[in-house]
Amino acid sequence: MKQLVLEVEEILEQALPPEETVPTVLHESMRYSTLGGGKRLRALLAMGACMAVGGSVKNTSGLVAAIEMIHAYSLVHDDLPCMDDDDLRRGRPTNHRVYGEAVAVLTGDALLTEAFAELARMPEKYGIDYQTTVRVISEVARGAGSQGMVGGQVVDMASQDQELSPDTLRYIHEHKTGALFTAVLRGGALLGGANSEQLSALTRYAENFGLAFQITDDILDEIGEAEQLGKAVRTDQAHGKLTYPRRYGLEKSAEMARRCVAECHEALSSFSDQADLLRELASFIIQRDH
Repeated sequence: MKQLVLEVEEILEQALPPEETVPTVLHESMRYSTLGGGKRLRALLAMGACMAVGGSVKNTSGLVAAIEMIHAYSLVHDDLPCMDDDDLRRGRPTNHRVYGEAVAVLTGDALLTEAFAELARMPEKYGIDYQTTVRVISEVARGAGSQGMVGGQVVDMASQDQELSPDTLRYIHEHKTGALFTAVLRGGALLGGANSEQLSALTRYAENFGLAFQITDDILDEIGEAEQLGKAVRTDQAHGKLTYPRRYGLEKSAEMARRCVAECHEALSSFSDQADLLRELASFIIQRDH
């Protein structure tokens, strides 16, 4: 896993425009937030899905770059004063604290746009056939857009200080966080040449992975420390957000996350040891402390 993370860093280093490219402040800002560390979980999932179906991990390079740019853009925008108003991200000052709010907004815009440009370059740059390229672009657009991550964020913001039904809480988690996980796993599988049965199994894995991840994230926000997490804690309560721990309690929430991880492993039962990275990642998300 550590070696793959190093490969992800190299892919991003080469895919992002150099700092000296005009306008320099924008490209410096893009690199600040995208190359600023992180677990590279979404990239690893794309790689893992590709390997699980027997594909070459090199086929995922374009998707890996794009998804980490999209994730970085979402964090830059999430941290803005009009959203979560956070000062710390990955152990460093948030983008708008360094570059100002206007540049931070434009940095997110530029990262999202560059992500789709990188996906569109996959045939010439990475040798991916055009049909698969279009399918992957569609998956990412759906996961990142109004019926995916952005839609989940809107419902999350609109629901602050409200009593939510379990269905609405699940909707927020599945869309705000889970939709992008589903997109990268399905995209990685497509790049590996997955058949319909494999794609269905990995979609099931993705849905359970996303929910387990967000429940664990909510738990860490309640009990974690800023120094370990690299970001502010107890922010959900401060913003009046209803989370799984606040609705169900810490113990029951942890059990729900464990059940989701068990579903992840069950979804991979028909896969060989080529899916071991995905198995490892599923177990990791409920064991992490940051």
